[in-house]
Amino acid sequence: MNTPHGADGDDGPVLQRFLTTLDFPLDGFQRRSCRSLEDGRGVLVCAPTGAGKTVVGEFAVYLALHHGNKCFYTTPIKALSNQKYHDLVAVHGAEQVGLLTGDNAINSSAPVVVMTTEVLRNMIYADSAALHGLSHVVMDEVHFLADRFRGAVWEEVILGLDPDVSVVSLSATVSNAEEFGDWIGTVRGHTDVVVDEHRPVPLHQHMLVGTRLFELFDRRRADGAKRQVNPELSRYIKHRLLSEPGDPRGRGRDRRRGGRSTGVGRPRLIALLDAEGLLPVITFIFSRAGCEGALAQCLRSDLNLLEPAESARVDTIVDRHLSDLAPGDADVLGVDEWRAGLRRGFAAHHAGMLPTFRQAVEELFVAGLIKAVFATETLALGINMPARSVVLERLVKYNGEAHVDLTPGEYTQLTGRAGRRGIDVEGHAVVVWTPEVIPERVAGLAGARTFPLRSSFAPEYNMSLNLIDRVGIDGSVDLLRRSFAQFQTDRSVVGQARRLDDARRQLRRADLELIAAAEKRGVDPGRIDDGVTDGGDAGDRYAGFLGYAALREDIRAREREVRFTRRMASGEAVADDLAALKRGQVIAVSSRRHRGLAVVLEPAVYRNDPKPLVLVDDGWAGRVGADDFADPPEVLGHLRIPKGADRRSGRGRREIAAALTASGITRPVGRGGKRKRHDGPDRQLQAMRDRLRAHPAHRLTGVEELHRAAERRNRLLREISALENAVGERTSKLENDFRSVVDVLAELGYLEPDPAGGLRVTPTGDVLRRIYCETDLLVAECIRAGIWHRLSAVDLAAVASAMVYQSRRDAYGGGVDSMPGNRGLREALTETMTVWQRVDEVQRRHGVSEVIQMREPDTGFCAAVASWASGRSLAESLTAAAAGGQLLSPGDFVRWNRQVIDLLEQIRAGVDPQDPLAHTARRAAKSLRRGVVAAELD
Repeated sequence: MNTPHGADGDDGPVLQRFLTTLDFPLDGFQRRSCRSLEDGRGVLVCAPTGAGKTVVGEFAVYLALHHGNKCFYTTPIKALSNQKYHDLVAVHGAEQVGLLTGDNAINSSAPVVVMTTEVLRNMIYADSAALHGLSHVVMDEVHFLADRFRGAVWEEVILGLDPDVSVVSLSATVSNAEEFGDWIGTVRGHTDVVVDEHRPVPLHQHMLVGTRLFELFDRRRADGAKRQVNPELSRYIKHRLLSEPGDPRGRGRDRRRGGRSTGVGRPRLIALLDAEGLLPVITFIFSRAGCEGALAQCLRSDLNLLEPAESARVDTIVDRHLSDLAPGDADVLGVDEWRAGLRRGFAAHHAGMLPTFRQAVEELFVAGLIKAVFATETLALGINMPARSVVLERLVKYNGEAHVDLTPGEYTQLTGRAGRRGIDVEGHAVVVWTPEVIPERVAGLAGARTFPLRSSFAPEYNMSLNLIDRVGIDGSVDLLRRSFAQFQTDRSVVGQARRLDDARRQLRRADLELIAAAEKRGVDPGRIDDGVTDGGDAGDRYAGFLGYAALREDIRAREREVRFTRRMASGEAVADDLAALKRGQVIAVSSRRHRGLAVVLEPAVYRNDPKPLVLVDDGWAGRVGADDFADPPEVLGHLRIPKGADRRSGRGRREIAAALTASGITRPVGRGGKRKRHDGPDRQLQAMRDRLRAHPAHRLTGVEELHRAAERRNRLLREISALENAVGERTSKLENDFRSVVDVLAELGYLEPDPAGGLRVTPTGDVLRRIYCETDLLVAECIRAGIWHRLSAVDLAAVASAMVYQSRRDAYGGGVDSMPGNRGLREALTETMTVWQRVDEVQRRHGVSEVIQMREPDTGFCAAVASWASGRSLAESLTAAAAGGQLLSPGDFVRWNRQVIDLLEQIRAGVDPQDPLAHTARRAAKSLRRGVVAAELD
């Protein structure tokens, strides 16, 4: 039996040998984690970006190989899997390491295999023979479990792995690490939680205002007290705002330099950072177009960050990465322009780039040959590209549905790239200032230490069928109850249940107080609920003292509701009217700061918080919002404002104010009439007040103590009812959602009764079990209906693309009527749409649409993939996409082809091998594996 080494004990023999392979000593948290693994326990490691968590995963690989076992290393994205594969090959040799990413398989039978988490989940459901001999699974970036689109996969893996497998979970710092670790320990056995919040390289926070770089925090308050914003920074920003009062969003554009809201162009910003010794730098820009625009600015400038010898090294590396590309594709891919940027030390990095290009950028950056990268946030996810500094141009990003503020966790993840361990003594995070960016808010993001990990687990069709096939209905429900989602629910329910017990105890005391108060007044305690006089109606909920108290409370609640409704109606009217104001319109302003006529200089920018820029007749100019108006603003007239009017200088503002005064437009006398429509009496409230006055208890005096006791009892009853409902809803939601999904599957024939009285998966269900995409049920229904069986390989590829492709938000790819292609393809797409409508109707009937939103097929990529599958060139295929309104980058083109290939392979594996559809799917996938797509799959 092994002797436990523990956090404070000695290193085990395997760890001692592992240490001899390293050229650096382990930190305390790394050593504790490795000792836990050697002692046979699982481990959850939470540490900042760049702290060295992956060393623990690498020890798990070493440990498995030492004992002759297997280790799977999982990551959330293919790029990270590819990088980790190369890292492990460099240590253990190509014969010992494999790679599986859905569209790429290298040495898959090796004892160490790197894979995306979805691949491991699929292996578990298929009970793959590759799982035999598996002793360790590393789950890198396990906090991805919170991702609302893919997070459930991590829980499926943790729950589905054999109990003998040790799980190594590597996570960014989260505030509920103990809770997460407790859950893993509950479902997988003893798991040690190792948390380390120390950054090996200290991180300094800055704000860039114009061309001046400020410390974000006041260094004089660097003691144990809460850090304060640098007062010099605050004073400078205030001065800058006052010096540019007319600039609507304080953009401070410098058109000569090509700058944006930074007040300084990107080349000059890079040069400024270079002068401060802060290169290399990653500038996070939350759009691909923004990254490419920043790169274009640098290309147009005379910025050059490399020496000639370094540029020559760049050429060598770039040539190697381009060796597999067809020469004719160079112009389409923009190779020359891309190379030109690399040779000068700057590049873009985003998902729209060809993967080969991204990999070259990553290699060059790590080699110190790129000094400035403009990247989207995907770069922050585990890819090994640390920098000396990180720049954030905005604190808002698009999350797939709306523009939202960065969370503290996201801010920490992004800025965590700053500071290269073993190279830099400190890292630097720089936020570019605009008037929308308040230093106190940046300080809040930088100083926050609360990043809770929340489960996104929810039952879906493929998941449910695979669970039922493996463990039956009851076993599936049991697994759902063991999920992290239910674990978190149960913990919150524990607190609610505690409050419920307390409320019930208080209710018992309140009953005694009510009886005592009734006896003191001479009222029969037994008739408190029945009425206070012979005229009481025992069936009336407002009878008796308790009923009278309830009526009083209902009146107060109704009064609050009426006031709130009127206030909201008025506020919405104000916001709507402010958003509708146009340049030159004149309104009356009666805010706390200014009163008089005001002319609109610029309309509102944001409709959800409209703040038009106005100039008041006293010469003040600024933005006004809903808080500045008691009533909706009324347009009183129109003032023509010359295009060249100078609203920034005092003289210019005075000239506009004088024109406003001379316009003859006058303010209305008294209050406007718009609000009067909300001031009428509320009939329900009036009826309740009449009933209160007519109630027998209303005429009694000296019973306030009894009324208070009755009101207290009613309040406790409401609290108890709310808590009971909350507990019931939270404990049953996952199971109810699962039952609804099962009902849909049973109605459509994917499940059928078994002899034991339960449900089993039908042969049709076996097809759906092997389809892993957002439209899994739709794909299975189309296969079952046979509407794809008569298609050619090219047309099948086109139809499959409609199942996976999603048009960008500024382009619509739906619709079949205008779909190019032959008659057979259009008919298949039309029938596919009909099936989708039928499935959507079944979902809605069972209430599943709230759990699973099966999106409409998107034909936006059909023309492009059909062109490629037909053997046409990359240029022709991209042109076909553009003709359909889809402007695809080469990287997007490759990425969507990969997903189509993945689905075609699932279709091939899901149907009977003798089915003609299997042969067509195989030919379709083969037709797509060529050129740039094939180069990316090698």
